Amino acid sequence: MTFAPTPIPSRTQFVLEAIKHAILTARLQPGQPLVETELAARFGVSKTPVREALKTLAGTGLVVMSQYKGATVRLVDAEMAREIYDVRLLLEPEALRRTITCGASLDAAQEALERADSAADKADRSLANRDFHRALYLSCGNPLLGRMLDEVRDQAALVSTVAWAADPSWEREAAEHREILRLALAADAAGAAAALHDHIASFLRRAFPAGETAGPAARTDREAAGPDDTWSAPRPVTAG
Repeated sequence: MTFAPTPIPSRTQFVLEAIKHAILTARLQPGQPLVETELAARFGVSKTPVREALKTLAGTGLVVMSQYKGATVRLVDAEMAREIYDVRLLLEPEALRRTITCGASLDAAQEALERADSAADKADRSLANRDFHRALYLSCGNPLLGRMLDEVRDQAALVSTVAWAADPSWEREAAEHREILRLALAADAAGAAAALHDHIASFLRRAFPAGETAGPAARTDREAAGPDDTWSAPRPVTAG
């Protein structure tokens, strides 16, 4: 029997995932420049896949593109966090209520919760956290509602990464996740939706108290590292 070879990820996808991983582990800090030539040399590729990866990341809200300053990791401040979490507070609890009401499977949420508990690093935990929340709303029966929440997923992950650097509150949030899932599995739509609303709101209050305009203050990985050791890229791929 002949098996088709496993597709090799494109250079653009390779670079995109590496940069996203670095952002979500705070190895690339908010506001840090993303210079195409430096990234291309680091990954062993041409500038084209780097440029395309940065454009995609700009579309998800993790990177900001400027005609004069080039690309930088998006800054996180209280205003940005409140805008994103306001959308989540308005939409996510209702989406979860609909998911439960229509009897959709929550197996993906359970699996994401288990991955988050056993995550090897902050990026894996952040990605599993995103997957948990997505599994709660994706089967709500309204594809447009799901896409609207998908639009803010990466930005919410960036907010969480910055907040966790200042206040590692994952254990508390993991316990809240387990309670949300327990209520959802018990088909308590109203209770699960209320617990999810409280979970999102309490995180925002802790990380960005009312009246605060700046992001959480913390000693960052970049401050602890040398100028050439801010982040580690995966093994370079063949130049392209």
